[in-house]
Amino acid sequence: MGSKSVAGGRYRLERPLGHGGMASVYLGHDSELDRPVAVKLLAENAVGEAALRQRFVREARVAARLSHPNVVSVFDAGEDEGRPYIVMEHVEGETLSELVARRGRLPPDEARELALQAVRGLAHAHAARLVHRDIKPQNLLLRGDGTLKIADFGIARAAEGTALTQAGTVLGTAAYIAPEQALGEPATPASDVYSLGAVLYELLTARPPLEVRSLEDLAKETTIAPVRELAPEVPRDLEDVVMRCLARNPAYRPADLERELAPGEPPTHALPAPPKAQRRRLWLGLAAAAAVAAILLAVTLTGGKSGKQPPPRPRAVPQIPRGADAQEQARHIAAWLRRYSGR
Repeated sequence: MGSKSVAGGRYRLERPLGHGGMASVYLGHDSELDRPVAVKLLAENAVGEAALRQRFVREARVAARLSHPNVVSVFDAGEDEGRPYIVMEHVEGETLSELVARRGRLPPDEARELALQAVRGLAHAHAARLVHRDIKPQNLLLRGDGTLKIADFGIARAAEGTALTQAGTVLGTAAYIAPEQALGEPATPASDVYSLGAVLYELLTARPPLEVRSLEDLAKETTIAPVRELAPEVPRDLEDVVMRCLARNPAYRPADLERELAPGEPPTHALPAPPKAQRRRLWLGLAAAAAVAAILLAVTLTGGKSGKQPPPRPRAVPQIPRGADAQEQARHIAAWLRRYSGR
C-alpha cells in the first residue's frame, strides 16, 4: 500500500491489519499525539451504499459509548474525501484465535482469567444496553502485558433497539453464535454469554464446541462433548460453567458469569444447563432436593409436636416423576411440593 493519510493528514496509514467485506483496518500513526492507532476505513465499494454508511457511523457511536479497560477504545471518527473512518486504540499483540493456534490448549487458570476479562468488558457493554453479537476468538485481542480487549462492536445494537439485519439473516461466525441468533431471533446479553462460553471451550480444548459449516447446521439439535472428555485436567466446576454457557435455552445460561468464573466462588445457578451435558448432575441435585423436601414434609405432617406419645407416621408420599428435560423436571418438583406440602 502506498503512503496515504486521512483527516487532513493527521492519521498516516502505515500497513494493513485486516480486511473484511465492509471495511479495512490499518495500522496508523496519529501525528498530533505521536502514537500508533488503528484506523478502520469503510470499503470503497460500500461508500455509495446508504445502509452500510449508516451502519458504519453507528458502530463509531456505539463504541464511543464504552470506556472500559477490556474494550478497545474509539478515539475519533469522521470522513475523508467522502469515505468514513474510525480511529481506534491499537492493540499490540495477538487474537485469541492466533494464541490457540500457537499454543493449543491453555491451562485452566489462564483460560479462566482471559474469560473473566472478557466478561467484565461485556458486562460494561450490557450495562449500557449494548449486545456485541459477534464474540469470537478473532475479536478478542490479547496485549503483550496480558490485558484482553474486546474489539469490533460493528454489529452491536442497543438491547432495546431493532436488529441491524433482516429477519432470518445472522451476522457472525457460525461456530460461536448462539442458537437463537442462528434462528434469526433477537440477540440478548445471554447470546453473548453463549458466544463467550464457546470461546472458553476452545481455549480449554483447542477446538470449538461445534463443527458447523452453515447456520442451518447450528440451528439443529446437536450434542456438545463435555470439556473434560477432551481436557481431563479442567476442574469440574469450570466445566460446569462452560457447559451451562452453551445451553440451547438462554434461561439455563449463567446470569452472573463473572461471579461463577471467579476462583473460589460457589456456583449460583438454580437449574443446571442442558440435560445432555449435565444429566448426571441434574438427577443428583434433584434427588438431594427431593430428600430435603421429604424431611420437611414429614415435619409438617407430624405438626412438630413433642411428648410421651410417639408422633403419627406420615402418610406415604410417591416419588417425584422424572421429566424429559430440566424444565419439565422443575415443573414436576413444583407440582409435587404443591400437592404434598399442604399449600
